[in-house]
Amino acid sequence: MTIGNEDELEKLRHVGGVVARTLQAMGAALEPGMTTRELDQIGRALLEREGARSAPELTYGFPGATCISIGPDVAHGIPDDRKVKAGDLINIDVSAEIDGFFGDTGASFAVPPVTKRVERLCRDGRRAMWSGIRAVKAGGKLNEIGRAIEGFASKNGYSLIRNLASHGVGASLHEDPGEIPTWYEPRDNRRIHEGLVFTIEPFLSLGADWVEELSDDGWTLTPPGGQPTVQYEHTLVATSRGPVVLTLA
Repeated sequence: MTIGNEDELEKLRHVGGVVARTLQAMGAALEPGMTTRELDQIGRALLEREGARSAPELTYGFPGATCISIGPDVAHGIPDDRKVKAGDLINIDVSAEIDGFFGDTGASFAVPPVTKRVERLCRDGRRAMWSGIRAVKAGGKLNEIGRAIEGFASKNGYSLIRNLASHGVGASLHEDPGEIPTWYEPRDNRRIHEGLVFTIEPFLSLGADWVEELSDDGWTLTPPGGQPTVQYEHTLVATSRGPVVLTLA
């Protein structure tokens, strides 16, 4: 989506704030012994209270209001009766629609106690995302985002999942400009035009560079080697003054 006026920007800010606050509340509610279905019910109730509809449910018929993945799963996990345990690394992805506008955000949460290595991975997952956000410039090239994220990952000894990417968003959950790599693609010459709305969501890993559907549910994605992997995601709009993040709580 390309924003055409201030009203559209405000509507995107509104839905972005709703998904951000929902994600924040779900992360705060995480505790050993609860099921991912119970966690999803918390998210559903918060979205419905704000008049929001779950985007994956609305768009793809996903069997849950939110995506909740317990490591080594990293994305598209279906909420069910699996219980959260101390030491788990859990990814929560929240996306929703209000009045035809979509917001998308996500984060990984480590349930204490966890190792220093996992603590560092979570910290650096956020830093990788912000490296990409800071590279956004109206008129600049889309691949500068991936260049910045890959530079951070390589410098700090991480790999990136290369079959999951950022994407356009706004009037639908996934839209033009299509997939936006969070690694450097030198042949990608697409430009970031002013008002473009998209996500930045690197999957930073301790060694994995791809994920597969290893379960039979048709959704859940996992590194074949089970390497710890985190994802952090914001929706933003490119402006002449730099990126405006729409999914801040």
